[in-house]
Amino acid sequence: MSNEAVVDEAGRPIAMVEGLPGVVSDWSSDQRAFKRVPWGKAMMWIFLLSDTFIFSIFLTSYMTVRMTTTVPWPNTSEVFALTVFGEHIPLILIAIMTFILISSSGTMAMAVKFGYEKKRKITTYLILATALFGASFVGMQVFEWSKLIFEEGVRPWGNPMGSAQFGAAFFMITGFHGFHVSVGVVLLLIVARKVWTGDLENMRPGFFTGRKGGYEIVEIVGLYWHFVDLVWVFIFAFFYLW
Repeated sequence: MSNEAVVDEAGRPIAMVEGLPGVVSDWSSDQRAFKRVPWGKAMMWIFLLSDTFIFSIFLTSYMTVRMTTTVPWPNTSEVFALTVFGEHIPLILIAIMTFILISSSGTMAMAVKFGYEKKRKITTYLILATALFGASFVGMQVFEWSKLIFEEGVRPWGNPMGSAQFGAAFFMITGFHGFHVSVGVVLLLIVARKVWTGDLENMRPGFFTGRKGGYEIVEIVGLYWHFVDLVWVFIFAFFYLW
């Protein structure tokens, strides 16, 4: 172990507690474990970790059902194909949705950068662009659901194209992810308004308004948005390409 003394911000030595009680003391008192880390960011990471477990369970359940069902699983390339100008194109809508969501990660990353530089105008535009990408994704997902329900007759409890579990897996996984995207769009619109009106700099009371100059809320919402995008990559790979 290092003999270097641990000090607080005033330079005073901090008494070290050995063993497991020391770990509990550190994390519960926020003396060293989360030093200089905004609580909002720490709590977002904890939330995303718990959400990772949920999506992992969903995808694991889907893979288990698909590998064990005795009824043929529908060909996703055909199920999610669209006819464009007379051409039958597999997964074209899903490819566009994936491109849109990945692009939104780029605009969100730039919004965080310009937010910390306190460039309110460009930050607001980038956040709104990200929200527009997210809303477009949800709109395409609504179209996808409508096509499967009204044209193909797919239901959570049945599927005329093959295995009955297909509908349950599809609506559960994509619905839960679509809900996350919808919540993210709402959060982005709220933060965009906060940035545009200067609430983050003037510390006006309200939702997500922290200390003066607290642009870390843009990064916190960005963490959530990047997580939603990353989860979709796994859904795209496991559900649509498999």
